[in-house]
Amino acid sequence: MNYTGPKVKLSRKVGFGMTPKARKYMDRKPYAPGQHGPSKKRAKQSDYGKQLAEKQRLRLQYNVHERQMTNYVAEAGRMGGNTGENLVALLEARLDSLVFRAGLARSMYAARQYVRHGHIEVNGKKVDIPSYMVQPNETIQVREKSRKMECFQDAIRTSGPIPYLDISKSDLSAKFLYMPPREEVNIVCEVPLVVEYYSR
Repeated sequence: MNYTGPKVKLSRKVGFGMTPKARKYMDRKPYAPGQHGPSKKRAKQSDYGKQLAEKQRLRLQYNVHERQMTNYVAEAGRMGGNTGENLVALLEARLDSLVFRAGLARSMYAARQYVRHGHIEVNGKKVDIPSYMVQPNETIQVREKSRKMECFQDAIRTSGPIPYLDISKSDLSAKFLYMPPREEVNIVCEVPLVVEYYSR
């Protein structure tokens, strides 16, 4: 099931800002939550514990539930080549991921909501499935009747360049150029540990 609870405390636990509010809090408190804050000595993690933590970190960054992540790992393994690289490319090709990366939403959670509410088009056709796999050379765009909404205008103002996206701020659109390699994707995760977790 997708996470819908408080995101600031969880963001501090997993080590990345899940929302703009969480990122602001983490600038002031860049350590795990708890009564003793940064002074608390944490127990040494087992190999399994590290793998589990990285799997949860990756899953939360893309807001996908466990069954979806299991399916993505299996598909990445069938593609040949590096499974970790394939996994990240598949996750980035999701429609909600690209809406967020293109600067059309301020968080992955907002991007999912915008897609579900029918504000996003792919090649001119409305798509309301967040897990829709966008293909290279396809264009995502905010629907014309939604473009004046303040949430999109605020988000696009803070967007930056993404190597695998050709972003047009004027018409709130982005063309997906190619499946990105791991080094071009801005995520906080040791992906090989995730692959090891699912290989048990």
